[in-house]
Amino acid sequence: MDRLTLFGLFAVTAMLVTYALEHRSHWYVLGFAVACALGSVYGFLQGAWPFGLVEGIWALVALRKWWLIPAGHLPLTEKSK
Repeated sequence: MDRLTLFGLFAVTAMLVTYALEHRSHWYVLGFAVACALGSVYGFLQGAWPFGLVEGIWALVALRKWWLIPAGHLPLTEKSK
């Protein structure tokens, strides 16, 4: 496994973990945005520009979500419904 593949594996694993933990803290939302940005970089570096473009858009969407969630306010979860 080369370094680029390891970088991609790290990026998508970080996306999975931070997405699963988003309901715990708004910092995980920021982590998801960063992980999406890393996934975007990976996509462009390996030549899959559509993947890189979509991951870049996801990074911006997640960053906006993080910006709009007040610190200390968790996103809506099943328990709070």
